Amino acid sequence: MKLLYIVIAGIAATAAMTAVLYVLSFITHRVMKVVRILGTMLLNRTQEDGSLSEAGSTKIVGTIAHYAVGVFFAITYLALWDSGVGLITASWGLFFGLAHGLVAMAIWYFFFMLHPRPPLIRLRSYLITLVFAHLVFGLVATYTFYLLLQPDYAFWS
Repeated sequence: MKLLYIVIAGIAATAAMTAVLYVLSFITHRVMKVVRILGTMLLNRTQEDGSLSEAGSTKIVGTIAHYAVGVFFAITYLALWDSGVGLITASWGLFFGLAHGLVAMAIWYFFFMLHPRPPLIRLRSYLITLVFAHLVFGLVATYTFYLLLQPDYAFWS
């Protein structure tokens, strides 16, 4: 049952993180739409002018890949908790989110460096924003799992 709960938590956290990135993209007018960036890069569909692909299949592939990675990282959280690392609390959720964000930043950096035709985006600001977005992921994944599991201690402790 724990595995089902953490998969639900991973999906909820990925949705929250994605929403934050899309809102930031709208507010700042910077390209931070992670689903489109990921789909464009995975399918090698960067446009001639360096922009992202608008194709529906690009969005589908990006969405599936993004949520799969989110569930994988949520399962990693569960593995850490079951190994005795941390508790299902807000502070540990933020800590895991920060660590996860730094790992994601490194992976994205190398993905951009190794990709034959990466899209033209402000990579530095995108990577920094990803770290903060993963704080949201960590908090939402942890809180969702906490609500489903209902341990006998306070989440905000």
